[in-house]
Amino acid sequence: STFLSLMTSTESEAASYEFTTLTCIPGVIEYKGANIQLLDLPGIIEGAAQGKGRGRQVIAVARTADVVIMMLDATKGDVQRELLEKELESVGIRLNRTKPNIYFKPKKGGGLSYNSTVPLTQCSEKLVQLILHEYKIFNAEVLFREDCTPDEFIDVIVGNRVYMPCLYVYNKVDQISMEEVDRLARRPHSVVISCGMKLNLDYLLETLWEYLALICIYTKKRGERPDFNDAIIMRRGASVEHVCHRIHRTLASQFKYALVWGTSTKYSPQRVGLTHIMEHEDVIQIVKK
Repeated sequence: STFLSLMTSTESEAASYEFTTLTCIPGVIEYKGANIQLLDLPGIIEGAAQGKGRGRQVIAVARTADVVIMMLDATKGDVQRELLEKELESVGIRLNRTKPNIYFKPKKGGGLSYNSTVPLTQCSEKLVQLILHEYKIFNAEVLFREDCTPDEFIDVIVGNRVYMPCLYVYNKVDQISMEEVDRLARRPHSVVISCGMKLNLDYLLETLWEYLALICIYTKKRGERPDFNDAIIMRRGASVEHVCHRIHRTLASQFKYALVWGTSTKYSPQRVGLTHIMEHEDVIQIVKK
């Protein structure tokens, strides 16, 4: 809650005891021209996934987010982190993991056809068959494209798992030793901050921007300077076509070509088509038919 009040113009009630926040409190961070919505959720207790302490409602909000920021107390060791991970894991949120590369398709008949393109060390045909029988699936096509665990295979069958990036933020680093701060900061997906003394918050925003995979694109009218005040915020990997749809839905059908200045082109300006992939801080001018 302290973090939300520092970063946004919204005040979330913060006190020195735990579980101050009782409902979801939204705030908006303005960063690099983008408005990033930050939701301050109530704390999760052990057994939240089973519905204790309104835990299910809290976790349901987390499933729809783009990034989870886990605020941890640096003075408390790893207990909090393990508890939170376990609760999120049990409702099907997989943190900092990619979707298992398994092709799975149930069929009407024809039994089980099982194949793999890589040598498997953790699953066998017998095991796959047993797992499918547990779920009352007797006819299916299964193709393993990577060496997965039985748990990952179950995730694919169930199919309602959410894979999302997570940032572990250790607060109150002003109360622990330098060695401990160094150890926490070197862990993967971790950032150390102090809300009380306002330490390292700008680095946290930078990392958050990376994890959200966002880019800013500026537009330009013919014969005018680019408009750097109003950026179009897109996901990384967006093409010119995506930009057209964002500006106006009929623009792509009247599209002739676009001129792009920036790091995604070999020379500026470069004439590109709809499939050209944009990069951060590119400038685009669209020419219609």
